[in-house]
Amino acid sequence: METEAEILLEEDEHAIERQVAGYLEAEDGEGLAKLLDSLSYSDALRQLLQLYPEDRDRLFSILPHDIAAELLREAPNEVAVEMASRLDPVLAAAILGELDSDIQADILGEMEGEIADAIYATMGKKEADDLRLLASYDDDVAGGIMVTEAFTFNKKDTVGNVLKRLAAEEEDFERYRGQHPYILNRFGKPVGVVSLRSLLTAKRSALLTEIMTPPMTVHVSTPLDDVLEIFDEHPFLGMPVVDDKGKLAGVISRAAADEAALERAENENLRLQGIVGEEVRSMPVILRSRRRLAWLSANIVLNIIAASVISAYEATLAAVIAIAVFLPMVSDMSGCSGNQAVAVTMRELSLGLVKPFDAFRVWLKEASVGIINGTVLGILIGLVAWVWKGNAYLGLVIGLALALNTLIAVSIGGVVPLLLKRFGQDPAVASGPLLTTVTDMAGFFLVLSLATLFMPMLI
Repeated sequence: METEAEILLEEDEHAIERQVAGYLEAEDGEGLAKLLDSLSYSDALRQLLQLYPEDRDRLFSILPHDIAAELLREAPNEVAVEMASRLDPVLAAAILGELDSDIQADILGEMEGEIADAIYATMGKKEADDLRLLASYDDDVAGGIMVTEAFTFNKKDTVGNVLKRLAAEEEDFERYRGQHPYILNRFGKPVGVVSLRSLLTAKRSALLTEIMTPPMTVHVSTPLDDVLEIFDEHPFLGMPVVDDKGKLAGVISRAAADEAALERAENENLRLQGIVGEEVRSMPVILRSRRRLAWLSANIVLNIIAASVISAYEATLAAVIAIAVFLPMVSDMSGCSGNQAVAVTMRELSLGLVKPFDAFRVWLKEASVGIINGTVLGILIGLVAWVWKGNAYLGLVIGLALALNTLIAVSIGGVVPLLLKRFGQDPAVASGPLLTTVTDMAGFFLVLSLATLFMPMLI
């Protein structure tokens, strides 16, 4: 039963929905902007996603560009791409222009080629070229996380020049996210960085070269894990990113690196559950259904294969019906052990601690754990089967099957993600179904074949 607070909250939601509809009907962008600005980002985004696509298009056409841009910023990337793709290219470019370059590149990089080209065509050549380059970098390298906006000066600038620019460009400076000033040589290469404390304590006439320190830079291809490691070791708020020629390509902030790591972890968790890409329920039903079915259909086939093992031993099951009780226990317990191994391998892959060529070493490590855990679990479930059904041989069959299947499961869970990675497949998506099928098949086969072997003692 709904509480009074829940009823009031629901009434407020309906009131906001009616206000949004009214502003859209009147094409009152100013009123709509004030309403959305009064809401939290999540509430404003929820109101947006509840609209029909045509109404969303109309909303973006009447909202101030900065408010529209904030809504795109808060939306999941695929949703932002879908919404921006529906807009007139000129309008889309104007709204995207309010966003930082990394977010613009993320959205444009996911668009269909013709739509993205139409938006690029409305921009200046340099801006479009910079965004195309930024969009070409992978999400898990420095180039894919950096922003191209950088607070830069040359070697002849003074402290006074910096302070004057800070005062004159306060709004633009907001886009630098509090970066320290970077000093570039005449070739555009970073040669120094100045702390804000040094700026405040130095004479206004002092050259920046007198108070700068050598910067630590990363290459555009530096993996995200290496970037995170540098931030863990140093108290930097940001670092300059350089290209193959050593020229400044952009700046990567600590916050952006942490956000990228969190997003990667969330995506890996979704892929383990069979969700490919970002999904929210406002996305087209057919698209969501197709993505889920791709994973579920494969699981049906794999489960049919596993079930065929049981079918081959129908006579054994009919003779010793007690075995049926323990079949799911053996497969489920082994599956849990295998999932633990998958999780550790995926974690080490993301940290760069293992590579596909480490498969044999990983197997040896997992096999050691599998032998110990399999023996302990096998003894425990074997004792349970013996006491429950009063047959020591039944306990032996079930315990031995679980011990062996645990060894198989951790071997698969530890090694298969590496092999999938080696052949260019997504280990997060494929490891789960493959592990489940093999552990089920092996578990059923071991229990039923051992039961057939010990049939005279089980009846």
